[in-house]
Amino acid sequence: MNDYTFREVMQYVSENDVKFIRLAFCDIFGTQKNISIMPRELSRAFEEGISFDASSIRGFMNIDQSDLLLFPDPTTLSILPWRPSQGRVVRFFCDIKYPNGTPFEGDGRQVLRQAQKDLKQLGYSAKIGTECEFYLLKQDEDGLPTKIPHDTASYLDIAPLDKGENVRRQICLTLEEMNLRPEASHHETGPGQNEIDFAYDSAVASADNLVTFRGVVKTLASVNGLYASFMPKLFRDHPGNGLHINLSLFQHGENVFRSSGEEHSPVAESFIMGILTRCYEISAFLNPLVNSYERLGSYEAPHYITWSHQNRSQLIRIPASHGINQRMELRSPDPCANPYLAFTLLIRAGMEGIERGLKLCDPCNMNLYDVPASMVREYDSLPNTLIEAIRAAENSDFVKRALPQKIIDAYLSAKTSEWNRYSDASDKSSMIDSLYFHSY
Repeated sequence: MNDYTFREVMQYVSENDVKFIRLAFCDIFGTQKNISIMPRELSRAFEEGISFDASSIRGFMNIDQSDLLLFPDPTTLSILPWRPSQGRVVRFFCDIKYPNGTPFEGDGRQVLRQAQKDLKQLGYSAKIGTECEFYLLKQDEDGLPTKIPHDTASYLDIAPLDKGENVRRQICLTLEEMNLRPEASHHETGPGQNEIDFAYDSAVASADNLVTFRGVVKTLASVNGLYASFMPKLFRDHPGNGLHINLSLFQHGENVFRSSGEEHSPVAESFIMGILTRCYEISAFLNPLVNSYERLGSYEAPHYITWSHQNRSQLIRIPASHGINQRMELRSPDPCANPYLAFTLLIRAGMEGIERGLKLCDPCNMNLYDVPASMVREYDSLPNTLIEAIRAAENSDFVKRALPQKIIDAYLSAKTSEWNRYSDASDKSSMIDSLYFHSY
């Protein structure tokens, strides 16, 4: 993103007919919220912050201590291209603070920024790129979403089978207008399923980009008379939506993952092993819905805690790439995760692996979707349900070290409530739709 300063922001707003300014932030579940202010209020926003009722944001504050303040980050200035060109609308991501000026511990963006700083103290920096899948669905005559896919195309199909081509084009061009960098887009395996991949960026910028992306996809789908769904498992007999997280480490400008053949640096191996070691405990944050666990274990979504080169049935794979593009790819997360918390946990798990000098376990080179159960008994698996993932997080000393207790308590309490509603429902499929379909 453009590295604007306060002075440049004020000049840009005055010279570009900006009439509305959105101050954006995320709740602890990664759902974007915003307040719109007029340009004359922008200087006050930078200097004093703009207050909002934090008791009305699930997981933030109680009604007797309800005020928090938004401070825009000038480096995140971005025009919203779908809004009118006259009387333009721009958006900033914001830091959240208490009235006394101290950072709010429920602000995932600042939690991730601190993880980024701690990694730098260790001598490294992380680059993250995401591959995000979503379904485009038809709407009914009242404009309400259905579960009818926009097309019947499959992996890498082209028009006319692929009816999402123009929508993806609009999405990518819009993202570029917002100074984001989509790298590739294509039709995915499921009918109406699409994928757009992002270029590498810093952890905080990549999380900002993913939040922006989800909003752009939802908006442009609606403009085209469609509904975009990021739900992890929308159809029983078709692939779920994954969020593949590509991660590289850099030291003195050099990619630590760079290797010759299948030999990796000890640091890269320790980083990978740190994530493998903690992945079970952090699954509630990587796979946050009841519906998330219906996706794992089929259609190239992993179930076992294993790694390999290229093999897409593994939790972590090392793609066939060279030089600066060498990386690890984590395949279990889904697009409903809060990226700020997810990236924080992955960075801190990898850091722990480096600090402890963990030795990477042997790769698993089998197709884990097509082998007898007797051959995979030696491998640990990811949680089978959301409640199992919640219990793992509750009992994890690592999670307690990695995230503020306020976030942990509020997040896991809300997720337990979701599980209980699902568990008590006689019609579980309808309950999942009630909980998630219109939200994700």
